[in-house]
Amino acid sequence: MSTTYLLERALIGDQVESDVLVTVEDGRFTEVLPGRNDHLPAGISAGEFPFPRVPGEMTGPVRLPGLSIPGLANCHSHAFHRALRGRTQRVGVDGNPGSFWTWREQMYAVAQRLDPDSYYDLARATYREMLSAGITAVGEFHYLHHQPDGTAYADPNAMGNALIAAAKDAGIRIALLDTCYLAAGIGKAPEGVQVRYSDGDAERWAERVDQLTGDDTTVIGAAIHSVRAVPREQIPTISQWAQVDQAQRRQAQGRPLHVHLSEQVAENEQCHAAHGCTPTELLDGAGALGPMTSAVHATHLTGHDLALLGGARAHACFCPTTERDLGDGIGPSRALADHGARLTLGSDSHAVIDTFEEMRAVELDERLATQQRGHWSATDLLVAATSRGHASLGFADAGRIAVGQRADLVTIDTATTRTAGTGAGPETAVFAAVAEDVRQVMVDGVLHESATLRDEAGSELARAIHTAIEGAR
Repeated sequence: MSTTYLLERALIGDQVESDVLVTVEDGRFTEVLPGRNDHLPAGISAGEFPFPRVPGEMTGPVRLPGLSIPGLANCHSHAFHRALRGRTQRVGVDGNPGSFWTWREQMYAVAQRLDPDSYYDLARATYREMLSAGITAVGEFHYLHHQPDGTAYADPNAMGNALIAAAKDAGIRIALLDTCYLAAGIGKAPEGVQVRYSDGDAERWAERVDQLTGDDTTVIGAAIHSVRAVPREQIPTISQWAQVDQAQRRQAQGRPLHVHLSEQVAENEQCHAAHGCTPTELLDGAGALGPMTSAVHATHLTGHDLALLGGARAHACFCPTTERDLGDGIGPSRALADHGARLTLGSDSHAVIDTFEEMRAVELDERLATQQRGHWSATDLLVAATSRGHASLGFADAGRIAVGQRADLVTIDTATTRTAGTGAGPETAVFAAVAEDVRQVMVDGVLHESATLRDEAGSELARAIHTAIEGAR
């Protein structure tokens, strides 16, 4: 069965076109025809055509008024961090809201509480919030593997499978980036809640991850938590696992491999003290840099680091709303791109879930750092948030409104107090819109109303977070 939609305005390639007729069949675009208003009554524009027109109501296409862009990719998520929003900002008894490291202790407390059922509930609600904001695929950086005492569940991948089920039930695709996390720091054994993260060594990590199963909406990828949490000699095992092609994969270069990189100055200092090199240099020497590598944060880099990441054609996943929330610093996004690295975006700790804010923050942060404007165009940032982001997660057939691509759409209301009068071009999406301006979201041909999703996700989040926080006290 096919369904035809009339998009009032839509981003096709790098241009916004009017009156775009798209046909969707079996979850993919089979026709994309700009300028097709010949079926409308004389003197009526697509924007004036009665709304909503739903399949079966009367003949003709379903009209989606506003600005439609491809589905957004959230390339770095820790679903359970959603329980921390608004809580880690509270001033302590000493009047100090703390640092990254005190924030981490609060995060650990939530991580200690979760089990497969509560993890599923929290993740499903978080993914529904993402969907309401236009996110059609998520890269979940997953390291809550075992029971709180470090012993395996009867299903060794119970926690990972809970995330996969949560994404399916929420209606978005997932790249489960199963994370190897073996140490509390360079040369330190796991301690406290970290024992549930560790498989003991990279070989046992690989054996467990091999039991995970992907499908058309689920990619199984890998992650190195950081050079602090994975000993240097263990990294090649993970790199080699990621480079092996799978029957389910559609890309010859292997699986996604993500890694937290140089998020904190302390990480660089510890790596240099232990190994005499930067984290980027260590990863390069271990064979962990390549076109399917995503360096998450990539904030504190040397000139040589930039050259290595660019030369490898790696992705640099920036998460500006989290990086500013934690006081990490402003990463060199423009310099990375100029060296050949490819920008993607994530919401990380979910201080907010709003890819429009992540996009514009990349440009606005560069302006603050350089006191100059014009580092990134709106089109550049949309590519990072759509086609390039999806490709970095292993969904190379998503992120463009084009024949043969997955039928993903995000339709932005262009008549809100934020978007009215902005011209409904790429700049409207990047520099004016917010998540609440999303009107409809389509994932693999399934259309959702964002307002309904937001209402339902709010109550689900309240229940799931209450469970997580109450158990962590």
